[in-house]
Parts: sequence; C-alpha cells; structure tokens
Amino acid sequence: MEERFAAVPAKFVRLVVEGVENNPDARNGFGIDEFEVWTSGGAPRNVALTTAGGQAAGQGRVAADFAGAYSPALTIDGKFGARWLAAGPELTIALSQLETVDRIVFSSDRNGDAGDHSVAAFVSEYRVEVSRDSQQWTPVADSRDRQPVNTAHRRKRLIDAAITEPQRQQQADLNRQLAEVNGRINAVPSLPMWWVGEFKPIADKFHVFVGGDPQRRGAQVAPASLSALDAVVAPYQLSDDAAESQRRLQLADWLTHPDNPLTPRVLANRLWHYHFGIGIVETPSDFGYMGGRPTHPELLDWLARQVHRHGWRLKPLHRLIVMSETYRQSSAFRAEAAGADADSRLLWRFPPRRLTAEEIRDTMLSVAGKLNLEMGGPGFRLYRYVQDNVATYIPLGEHGPETYRRAVYHQNARASLLDLLTEFDCPDSSFSAPRRAATTTPLQALTLMNHRFSVDMANDFARRLEQEAGTGTEALVRRAFVLTYSRAPATDELAAAVTLIDRHGLRAFCRAVLNSNETIHLN
Repeated sequence: MEERFAAVPAKFVRLVVEGVENNPDARNGFGIDEFEVWTSGGAPRNVALTTAGGQAAGQGRVAADFAGAYSPALTIDGKFGARWLAAGPELTIALSQLETVDRIVFSSDRNGDAGDHSVAAFVSEYRVEVSRDSQQWTPVADSRDRQPVNTAHRRKRLIDAAITEPQRQQQADLNRQLAEVNGRINAVPSLPMWWVGEFKPIADKFHVFVGGDPQRRGAQVAPASLSALDAVVAPYQLSDDAAESQRRLQLADWLTHPDNPLTPRVLANRLWHYHFGIGIVETPSDFGYMGGRPTHPELLDWLARQVHRHGWRLKPLHRLIVMSETYRQSSAFRAEAAGADADSRLLWRFPPRRLTAEEIRDTMLSVAGKLNLEMGGPGFRLYRYVQDNVATYIPLGEHGPETYRRAVYHQNARASLLDLLTEFDCPDSSFSAPRRAATTTPLQALTLMNHRFSVDMANDFARRLEQEAGTGTEALVRRAFVLTYSRAPATDELAAAVTLIDRHGLRAFCRAVLNSNETIHLN
C-alpha cells in the first residue's frame, strides 16, 4: 500500500492498525514484510532502511524459542519474503535524523498467504502518524479514502461516521463493564472435563473390512460373542437394531461371566506382572497363540478363581501375593539354580528388577526429603510448553520445588522427550506399553551422575543427613544406608563410606549412594 501526503518534517513515523481483513475491530495479529518512508524532493530516499540508520519497534506475536526469527527489524531490511507477525496495533520507525517526508509504502500480503489466518491477516484499516519527539503525533494519512475490503468493514465505517461522542463514551463504558463481567466469569474454576468419545447412531449393518480397509466390505456380521469360546461360556448374539446400551451390557456380562476364564486370568496375570516384574504369562496383553506360555498354569488358574471369590476386588489379591513366601523370598543368587533357570521364571528366587523411570525419580526425591506427598489437584510439567502455530516442548534444565510431587501427577505430552525419564525407558506416550523395557546404556549413568536434578537431590540428601544424623561421620553413613537401602551398612561398607567422605566430602558420598545399583533396583 502507498500513501502520499503533504511534505512534513519527521523523526518518527508510526503505523497504527485499526482493523484487519478478517476483523474490522482487531488491532493485532497482522503481518508486515516491508515498510518504507520516502523523503520529498527530486531525489527521494527510503530513510527507513536499516542501512540508513532506521530502527523499528513493535510487539511481535512469536513464541519464546523463536524470538530472534521475527524481529520488527525485518520490516526495514529492504527485503521481501519473511514477514514480521505483530501482536500489538503499532509499528514505529525511528529515523536516524529529522527528515522531510511525503510518502510511505508498506507491504502486508505480498505473498498472498494472509488468507491463512493462522499466519496473520493483512492490514485493512489504519492511520499513519509522524512526530518530531515521539511524544506529539500528527496524522498525515489513513485508509478512509480506500474502498472497504468487505461488508463488515463498510458497516464499521458507517457506525463510526454516525455515532456521536456521548454514544461512543456510552459504548466504551459498556465495553468496560462487559470486560469486567467476562473477567469474573473467567476467574471461576472450570468443571472437570474430558473427552470420552464421539457418539453416533449405530449403522444398520456391520461388515468385515477385508484387510482392514473400510472401502472393501466383506461378510455381514451381527453383534455376538467370540465363537471360539462358545464351548466354555454361553454365547450371545443380538439383532442388528439392538441399542448400543444393550450391546455394551451384554458384552460386559459375557466378559465377567463366571464361566469365562480369560478375563480373570488376564487380570490376575497383570497383578502378578506388576509385583514380580514379569507375569506368569510374559505377554500380558497377548494370551493367544502368538503370546507366551504360562510358566505356572495351575497357579494362574488358582489366582483367577480368587478374583471371582473376592468379587473382582483387587486388594485381597494384592495382599495374598505380597504375603506369600514366593514374594518374600530372598533375591540371593544360586549358581545351580541359575544354570537351569537364568531368568528366574520358575521363581527359585525373587527376580531382581530395576525400578521404572518414575520410581527412580520418586525414590531420589524421597531419600532427599523433598517428595511432596500432597494428593489431588493440578499436576506439574517437566517441560516448558510454547506454541506458535506448532507446539514445542522444551525439557526443563532445572527442576524446582513445584515439580517435587510424585511422578503420577506429571502431566506428560506425547511429543515430549524428557532426558531423566526417557533414559530409563519411560515408554513413548504415543503408544501402549503392556510391558516396559529395561535397557542398560551409558546415558543412564551419565544422567544419574550429572543431571541437574540428580545433583540437586544429592545436595539435599546431604543436608538432610546433617540435620538428622547428628555428629560423626559413621552416624551420617548409617543414617544414609537406612534411608536409601533400609538396612545397616556392613563393616567394609562403613569403612569405605567413611574414607570417601573424609576425602571428598558428604555430597560426593550422597551422589555415589544415589547412583548405586541397590538404590535403583528392587531386590
């Protein structure tokens, strides 16, 4: 756009946006890719250029991690293409000295992409002002002599032309009252909401999709139970017009029928899996031909019967497992048994397992005396979330006290990767993980030793020992072993720990304890 006006001296030139293409009342969300200020006379010069000493200022609509990419300086660099996205109504150009100017030119939609409002709308209503001192401004041009871009802008101009000053003041007062009411409404906490699905009427008929392709319909099927289990549990079949509530109830009754052995077996196996690190069937989500075979089929069936016996309540089954001799046995290694069953699948000892990523984090917080046991309420994030058209998840370099709650309250994101959790095989949130992997990598040792969180926890652990153990190095060591390992140190361990503290200090000892295998493994 080009605006010509009577020559006027100016040190500052300001573009004030009063409306954009998709909203005649909006004063932000526009884009400018170049702004020119031309001097009067026979040899006009663009004095707004950066090379001519011009400086641009304005509020940008950008994410924090892209702050340098969309500087207002883009508007006076003499190039076209990259656009500065504005978040405020003004763009001010400071010239290097007082100049006599009579023309401005600016580009808002050179590439024709402003129709995509996620990028920015183009400027449609504006005024241009000049100033000598940036305090007193004089209007020199505006968009009133241009045709409105659409009906909404035409209506806005007619209202502005017809409204009286008392009416304008009344409108401003009403807008202030409305803003105040909206502010009070927004301050009311929202009720809990969650997406549970999209409810649509059931189609009259269902077909098998050949190869999973909905465009290739195979044989028609009716709502019914799995025919493979017809000999075990009473089958059912419904008509095509059965209500969805009836279908769901029939399926639930069939799944939990006392004659159906599969459901309680899967549930009992899951509980066993979480207590021992691996289930009686090692594939907890696959009891089919492609899954694993049970190591103790009679035990699995007995546990499944306990599920029915206790009315599907899980607490009695938890108690039964953790009070059993199998669960309470030692994890001590025996070469003869290991030769026959290296993985302890036959449970000749309690199978040691490494803690999960969340358990490791919570253990470190607990040992350091920093774990916040508050229940309920909003969760926390271990990343910084920024958004400008796309979402970006930046892992936190430092974990403050606001993140010291149990990991169950961590608000994870599918696209986020958190070094402290990811290194210890925290599953990708985008996929289901019936059973967690337990890898061993150099990054795990480096994270435990050098991550800022690990160092902070070691320092807090040292302060806790100094407060609770009293005086004497041996007392510090004994207290550390009780807090971390739930046992007293052996004689050689006590001597080695005392030597370490004497040579390198209590904090180094605390880092070593938090990095030990016994801390991050369940034996």
